[in-house]
Amino acid sequence: MKAMIILNPSSGKEKATDYAEKMEETLREKYDDIEIRRTEKEGDAAAFATEACIALYDAVIAMGGDGTINEAINGVAEQAHRPALGIIPLGTVNDFARALNIPLDPYEAISILDEQNLQPVDIGKINEDYFANVIAIGAIAEASYSVSPELKTRLGSLAYFMEGAKSFLSGDAINLRVEHENGKWEGNTFLLIAALTNSVGGFEHLAPEASVNDGKFHAFIIKKMSVPKIASLIPSLLKGELEESEDVEYIRTSFLNIASDKAHMVNIDGEEGEPLPFNAKVLPGHLDVFVPGKNE
Repeated sequence: MKAMIILNPSSGKEKATDYAEKMEETLREKYDDIEIRRTEKEGDAAAFATEACIALYDAVIAMGGDGTINEAINGVAEQAHRPALGIIPLGTVNDFARALNIPLDPYEAISILDEQNLQPVDIGKINEDYFANVIAIGAIAEASYSVSPELKTRLGSLAYFMEGAKSFLSGDAINLRVEHENGKWEGNTFLLIAALTNSVGGFEHLAPEASVNDGKFHAFIIKKMSVPKIASLIPSLLKGELEESEDVEYIRTSFLNIASDKAHMVNIDGEEGEPLPFNAKVLPGHLDVFVPGKNE
C-alpha cells in the first residue's frame, strides 16, 4: 500500500509543516510506502497527484487550502487509476472539507484517515478543467481576486464577504445565456453561482438541498435589482432560503452551457478561471474521499 502526501507549506497560517509528522505517523499504520511532496509553485499539486495516479498509489492526501485541493483534484480526475483522496484543510474557507464534514482542525482531520472510511463524491468539469465545489460569474466573484493574503489570514471568509458586499453595491449586472437540462434562461444578473455542495464561501447553508453525490449543480441566478432588494436577500442567504426569492432563479441540472456578450471571467473554486463561454458538467461519484465515519 502506497500513499502520497501533497503539502502546501504556505497554508495553515504558515504552520503546515507542523502537521507533517503527525500525518506520517498516522499513515504508517496503513501504508508501507509514504512519500511527502511539498509544493513550491502553482501547478505542483496537480502534477504530483497525476504522478501518484501513474505510479498506482492507493491514496493521495492533500494538505492545504481550497486552491491546493482543487489542484489535487485536477491531477487525479479522469485518470485511468484514481487513488483515494484525503483532505486536510489548512486554508481560509475550506468549503470542500465543510461539505464533507471533515474537521477543520488539522489534527482531527488527520485522525479520520485511521478509519479508512470512503465516500464517492461528485466533481465538476468546466471545459478541460475540474473543480470540487463551485463556479461563479459576476462582480462579486471577480472581487474575490482582490482579497490580499494578509486579509484572508486575518479575517477568513469575512474578507470575501466584505469585498463581495462592496462589489454588489457598485457592480453592474451582466447579460448571460444559460442552457441547462430543463431548458434555457437569458437575462441580466449580478451573480450566478453553480454549487456542487452546500458550502460556498464559508456559508454552509447557501445550497441546503445540495449533497456531495447527487449528480447535480445547484445554480442560483441573482437577477438585476435595486440596492434595497439586494440587502433583503442577505437573510435568505444566511437561512438557506435563497431559492425561494422571486429575484433568484434556481436551477438543478447535470450540465450548464453559459455564454455572454462579453468575456467575463469565471471564478472556479475561489480562483480566477477562464473567460466565457464555457460548458460544464457533473462527473457523478467520480472520486472516493476519506470522510468521518457515521459515528462522527
